[in-house]
Amino acid sequence: MSPRLLKKALLRAGFWCLIGILLVYAVFPFYYAIVTSLKPSSALFQVSYWIDNPDFSNYVAVLNQASFLRAIGNSLVVSLCVVALALFLSLTAAYALGRVKFRGRGPVLMMVLGVSMFPQVAVLSGLFEVIRALGLYNTSWALILSYTIFTLPFTVWVLTTFMGQLPHELEEAAIMDGASPWVTLTRVLLPLLWPALVTTGLLAFIAAWNEFLFALTFTLTDSQRTVPVAIALISGGSPHELPWGLLMAASVLVTVPLVILVLIFQRRIVSGLTAGALKG
Repeated sequence: MSPRLLKKALLRAGFWCLIGILLVYAVFPFYYAIVTSLKPSSALFQVSYWIDNPDFSNYVAVLNQASFLRAIGNSLVVSLCVVALALFLSLTAAYALGRVKFRGRGPVLMMVLGVSMFPQVAVLSGLFEVIRALGLYNTSWALILSYTIFTLPFTVWVLTTFMGQLPHELEEAAIMDGASPWVTLTRVLLPLLWPALVTTGLLAFIAAWNEFLFALTFTLTDSQRTVPVAIALISGGSPHELPWGLLMAASVLVTVPLVILVLIFQRRIVSGLTAGALKG
């Protein structure tokens, strides 16, 4: 084998070894969570990387908890409302920022991007006072409001970038036919934005579904708590017992649907994130 072919083969082998290491690093924790969730309590501390005799008692115990099922429903309602509200607001904002030329457009975009740089804990106390003043504490609207605030910068930025790359001839033709800006947006441009909408909507849904800090701070009762908080509050038979089997079963139950969604829409996600990145 020539040195050139040998070098190429070594580079390819190194590349696939790196991919394998990253894959194991990313997938193994989830795989081990599944293995742990299928063990009975007596076998939790026996190290095993294979599922010999699956035991579904942990899943049955979790699903028999009315508070956990209620938390799943709360998370689903909050996440869907956040996606709908964020997409509506970001779509209209992206139309103005991506299609209308006005003074200060660049600083506005930088401001939108800058808002996303603040960590949640930095605005937690101020946002708590706003929610308390509005009378939204311990309601789903408190989570919808806070999640939407932190989701909008990303959705606005992605949709603005994508919107700016659409052909201006489509908009000009619609204006020539007497279409209003709303009709132009909803009937002409919106059908071309589906890849970006799927991307931003799915990522906004995942962010709202997995959020913990705001859900812990702005909710107080089991009737309003979401899945991450419900999992964190799962307790064992005594104050000193940590029920790993129940925790892993609950984590798998709320993670698998997200994995399935990502696998189904992975091409849409990639095309949505990259379509607006190239100009041509």
